Amino acid sequence: METLAAENSAARKKLRKDAGLSKLSQQMPQKVQGSFSQEPLAYIKLALGARTWGNHAIDLRSMVNLFRYRYYYLFVAGRNLRELSVRERRLGLLIQAVAVASFLVFSALLCISVLYFMRSAAGIDRLPSFFFWSVGLI
Repeated sequence: METLAAENSAARKKLRKDAGLSKLSQQMPQKVQGSFSQEPLAYIKLALGARTWGNHAIDLRSMVNLFRYRYYYLFVAGRNLRELSVRERRLGLLIQAVAVASFLVFSALLCISVLYFMRSAAGIDRLPSFFFWSVGLI
């Protein structure tokens, strides 16, 4: 029984850090706030999560009229405060790895190109009649 109470207490503390639940709990008496166990708090969080947006660093919302219909678009971006699932973490790491690898390859190619053109402009010709495009490298 004590372990269940400790788990519920830890879950309540974790769930209270959620923006939607903290706003809701501020409107309740202290006695009622402490009466929720882990399961009801999780369901309340799910119910509120579909309606609350919070504050975002970038929040662009507008509407476009096309013919007889109005369409809205929404672009929000900001810091992710929720816990990611294992799949989301793996996908995030993969995207980061691809972005870093792409940046490094682009930077290396840019550096090689700049050095090659500087060498050509300076008139340095270590291998006469050798050009990248003559061997199919470019």
